[in-house]
Amino acid sequence: MATPEIQHDPLYQLLREGRIDEFNRRRRAGESCDLHGSDLRGVNLQGVEAEDLDLGDCYLRQADLRGVDLSHTRLDGSSINGARISGTLFPKELSPEEITLSLLHGIRMRYQE
Repeated sequence: MATPEIQHDPLYQLLREGRIDEFNRRRRAGESCDLHGSDLRGVNLQGVEAEDLDLGDCYLRQADLRGVDLSHTRLDGSSINGARISGTLFPKELSPEEITLSLLHGIRMRYQE
């Protein structure tokens, strides 16, 4: 697992700048982005349309995920240490214990088989 990185992808930059509506609009128009392994710490992701996003191996420390539907988002290998997760819907493959350990201790989440 590599260290999460600041990406040069234009859609990734929209997320970092807090331009969620523009990010969603461009994705709906068919643009793709590679967020796998990205550094998203402290980013406010409220309102992001996360269906089919690959957030695997991402660093989401202290990110604002409140109310985000992540149920169809790849999150394995990601860490959510200190993130704001009230109302967040996680993939069913992630156990509540796995989410809690990541939230409190920063472990990378692993999917249950």
